[in-house]
Amino acid sequence: MVNPMTTNPELFIASVSVSLLVSMVLIYELGRQIGRAQIRRDPKGLAKGIGAAEGSVFGLLGLIIAFTFSGAGNRLEARRALITEEANDIGTAYLRLDLLAEDDKMELRERFRRYAELRATPPLIDTFTAADDWYLQTDEMLRTLWKRSLEASQRSEADPDAKKLLLPALNAMIDITSTRKRATMDHPPLAIYLLLGGLSLLGALMIGYAAADNDRRNWLHPIAFAVITSLAVHLILDLEFPRVGLIKVDSSDAAILEARKQMNEP
Repeated sequence: MVNPMTTNPELFIASVSVSLLVSMVLIYELGRQIGRAQIRRDPKGLAKGIGAAEGSVFGLLGLIIAFTFSGAGNRLEARRALITEEANDIGTAYLRLDLLAEDDKMELRERFRRYAELRATPPLIDTFTAADDWYLQTDEMLRTLWKRSLEASQRSEADPDAKKLLLPALNAMIDITSTRKRATMDHPPLAIYLLLGGLSLLGALMIGYAAADNDRRNWLHPIAFAVITSLAVHLILDLEFPRVGLIKVDSSDAAILEARKQMNEP
């Protein structure tokens, strides 16, 4: 079975928010019909104590939205900071190529330029498969850079400190790619999203139940509640996947592009 999140994440995020919106409107009507049935059985009114239950549900819903929104925003900022850190690591390792012999220096500088261009232009992914290919290219280029740098630093023509200075800088450049990949995959547990969706639907049900006293339907409040809640969920998912939605980290890639520009052509 194909996971829609792996085939088109942007479409998946939009479909989740639209499905939640439609479901909340339908659940509102269900709650209203339950309330109307209650009134027909007991003309004196709806069940008592519904206000306390509503307060608990909406209070918890607000807490979960705030928690997930804040966490998503913090992860977005952390990813931006990691891109800047990677740009610094690439720049530092590139400068330390000056410790190598001239021939090795020229070759590795060209490899560094190609690597910086790759890291500065992650795929505008329609699928996560494209991102996997990008990570594979990154790993292959890093293996080559490490092998060639290790060989070059051991040559007699290289500066005696080349091995001590270049390889740790290159190692930091390699490590940050794993850190960035891990940060990209870091998301809240699925249970948090299920709880958020469940509380949204339960809230819509309670709004419909409480509105059963009105003979005429008033769609303003339930639709406003559904739109605001589904929009909040959409923005949370948008923050969690900042390469495929409206909110992106693409502007942060400029730090690596700037590092690439500073790698002057020979």
